[in-house]
Amino acid sequence: MMIDFKNLNLSHLPSETEFEKKVNAFLEEWFSDKKTVSVQTSGSTGTPKIFEIEKRKMMASAEMTCNFLGLKFGDKALLCLPVEYISGKMMIVRSVVKNLILKVTEPSVKPLQNINEKIDFCAMTPLQVENSLEHLYWIKNVIIGGAAVSEGLKDKIFKTLGSKSTQRVFETYGMSETLSHIALKQIYPVSESFFTAFENVNISMDERGCLGIFAPHLTTEVLQTNDLVEIKNNNQFRFLGRIDNVINSGGAKIFPEQLEVLVKKEIPNEAVFIGRKDESLGQKLILIIEGQKSKEIIDKISKIPFEKSYHRPKEIIFTEKIPRTPNGKVNRIELKNIL
Repeated sequence: MMIDFKNLNLSHLPSETEFEKKVNAFLEEWFSDKKTVSVQTSGSTGTPKIFEIEKRKMMASAEMTCNFLGLKFGDKALLCLPVEYISGKMMIVRSVVKNLILKVTEPSVKPLQNINEKIDFCAMTPLQVENSLEHLYWIKNVIIGGAAVSEGLKDKIFKTLGSKSTQRVFETYGMSETLSHIALKQIYPVSESFFTAFENVNISMDERGCLGIFAPHLTTEVLQTNDLVEIKNNNQFRFLGRIDNVINSGGAKIFPEQLEVLVKKEIPNEAVFIGRKDESLGQKLILIIEGQKSKEIIDKISKIPFEKSYHRPKEIIFTEKIPRTPNGKVNRIELKNIL
């Protein structure tokens, strides 16, 4: 399905698939007299919730992303994310705000497999990008969200696109409460270490070391997150990990997300560090790896130069499948429950 927002006629939009029906239902909600739309959170850090968001705030957020990327009237965008969540809804709103031409394709792990035309803008999850590398050259601007982009995936993007491509790939920082992302970090062709917040978004850090976000277009108060960060200047920060995920082992605080970056540089498998209750340590550092048990993988992990001795996992467990939320994020809560 292709939607030209310059010449939109809701009554003439096709609705052959369930996904097209969901897209059309959102458009009807968007162009109704109602001032808000319903959004569902992913549930990656707790119980999924549904809340109402003002349309004017979504439009302001969409404007910032489009301006940052230089998107303009008539550019072509691709929607391949579920519209139940803010990520999919915002792709539609950005198309409305800038009068983009929106190509709608069923969300899947291989959303680009049938694409054979140039696309100016697309938002994808890391898993979707991982399974679409050979078709990535069709997309001029890619933003990746929903989960952290591993070092392994970054390497694959560089190897696939080469060094002379004019394409741009960004990692996003945001959440449902910030109406998708409020900051971007370029990972191709330039590999940046810090996220850059959008114009008019102010960042701060509380006594825990967690990020505070003040965005006048979103709220009149500071949105306090549970994300541990390092702040470089008034609009740039590095994500260290969620305070909820910090593992206290023998009195030492361990940030699992930072260790996962090191591991994923060496192995292609999904890898997650968690803390398991231990009588002497309080929490014992465990590494969960998705896939069949492999001596080769264990040997590679044994050679990783972890900064601290207590960063090395006390136990490595292989599992057939690591649980994920419906939009692809690792579900650490469910993983702990399974163990």
